[in-house]
Amino acid sequence: MAPSPTPDLPRPSAQPGPLTGFTIGVTAARRRDELVALLTRRGAQVVEAPVLRITPLADDHALRRATELCLAAPLDYVVATTGVGWRGWMSAAEGWGRGSALADACRNAVVLSRGPKATGAVRASGLGEGFAPASEATGELLTWLLARPLAGRRIAVQEHGIRLDSFAAALRERGAEVISVPVYRWEAPDDPAPVRRLVEQTVRRQVHALAFTSAPAVSAFVGTATAEGLREPLLEALRSDVLPVCVGALCARPFTELGLTAVYPERGRLGSLVRLLADTLPGRGRRELALAGRVLTLQGNAVLVDGHSHWLSPRGAAVLRALAEQPGRVLSRAELLRTAWADATADEHAVEAAVGRLRAALGPHGALIRTVPKRGYRLAAG
Repeated sequence: MAPSPTPDLPRPSAQPGPLTGFTIGVTAARRRDELVALLTRRGAQVVEAPVLRITPLADDHALRRATELCLAAPLDYVVATTGVGWRGWMSAAEGWGRGSALADACRNAVVLSRGPKATGAVRASGLGEGFAPASEATGELLTWLLARPLAGRRIAVQEHGIRLDSFAAALRERGAEVISVPVYRWEAPDDPAPVRRLVEQTVRRQVHALAFTSAPAVSAFVGTATAEGLREPLLEALRSDVLPVCVGALCARPFTELGLTAVYPERGRLGSLVRLLADTLPGRGRRELALAGRVLTLQGNAVLVDGHSHWLSPRGAAVLRALAEQPGRVLSRAELLRTAWADATADEHAVEAAVGRLRAALGPHGALIRTVPKRGYRLAAG
């Protein structure tokens, strides 16, 4: 695995935010700019790697054919699975001159919406939902439908990037006519290199958290790691040092199936996801040290001191964290190698170079790292 390039580090900041010092991988394609802005506003450094892209099907024959099938006879139920998909469907129908007819067909049916985003889109189109499970689970929609007589009923199912074949098959077994409506599909990004780099950075613990906004993106990210021969190292990093954060329970489900724990907010919103990160990450490994009359706070890859933040490289942060475990205690170069280097080929000269860069990054506070001739390094205590 080739070394990942170290990004340029931000200059010291006079106003550290709650996420200062943390590097967060953003895997979203849609609304990525909004998510990145929310994170950087709170001090985070962001690595952008869209795992999937949404391909609209407004000009696709399959979408138009499905829409015409919906209008060929009255619908009994309509299933809205995503807000973006529902809006795309309504917009495409409007473009074909069939918007009013489709709205009327849905108005005369019972609309089922999967979660608040789909519900909001349904209401914005002038319709109301007949059922919306709190869990946002497609399975609850299916359970609700199967509890009703379905023989001869016509059901339109708006798909959400992936086919819902088993969902439709269960309805057809009960005698329903099911019309699958493929509004958009998930596809691999045009450039897969950023995703591969983010996988490597995760394995190397060069990011502190990964943010996901869809379950297919989680599966695709793990799939990329598998293709690169890094599946197990990735899962181990996610079990220990790198926090997986999802926009909601449905998004987190692939992690649960892998035996991993992902955190997610109660409300499936980008703002809630960012607040959860700001509340959670600072508590992971944060240390406050009283050294030479100053209070230093280690947070992620940054040191907060005297109201300023000093960003460090991941290696520099690891060295400083090792020295901070016991301020005043001398750590030999060999001990630092074992603690802060995963690369077995590194030698003691790498430690000397890392300490030099660390001192430079800390500016006037770099003098707190003392060299003990022929023994190693220590943090000035007291």
